Amino acid sequence: MDGSRIDDFEAPLTVRVARTMDDVQKIAVVRALVYMREQACPYEEEFDGNDLAGATHLIAEAGAEPLGCLRLRWFNGFAKVERVCVREGHRSGKVAKGLMAEAVEVIRRKGYTRFIGQVQAHLVPYWKRYGFIHRSERGVFVFSDRAYAEMEAIYDAHPDALTADTDPLVLDRPEGEWDSPGPLDRSAERGACPAQYRDRNGSPVPKPAQNAPAHKKVTAS
Repeated sequence: MDGSRIDDFEAPLTVRVARTMDDVQKIAVVRALVYMREQACPYEEEFDGNDLAGATHLIAEAGAEPLGCLRLRWFNGFAKVERVCVREGHRSGKVAKGLMAEAVEVIRRKGYTRFIGQVQAHLVPYWKRYGFIHRSERGVFVFSDRAYAEMEAIYDAHPDALTADTDPLVLDRPEGEWDSPGPLDRSAERGACPAQYRDRNGSPVPKPAQNAPAHKKVTAS
């Protein structure tokens, strides 16, 4: 070997929101390799019941090969960054940086400005690179045989943050893909089904008022 890193020969890095069962399997493999194999974390503690309960997962890949992942969970007034991990042999910093940058973008786009992270104590300096500060007054706490510290970051509001007044079809788009037309945008081209305006017996029912504003299709800028 000439000292080159593995990632010097890989396909370009992509980071995206996980959407399919295949994505979920890739994430489970990465986390099992990092946390269960390297850190001897028990299965029930690593896969803790929060993965399919409203969490958003990001996956980093080179081509179809998963390299890293993280999990976002949503609370009242803040988002929590969790399970940040990168496979051994891919820890030059590029993968972790890509994951964190995308996490910050997704969180801010959803309207959150306050971020919380629980990190192993020796990683506090690393997290400070992303604007996090150590909440030292909260002390150190332990779970899964590791000591953790709590980190916090406050970001400016995203200029295009999603709100209750955002176009309804934009809010219906796949997570993280709010700037691109999704399946429901395309379905809007078909218009409303005539059967919608009939009752169970097939009799006509009143249609919406004619002067009601028609919804216009929103396309990416």
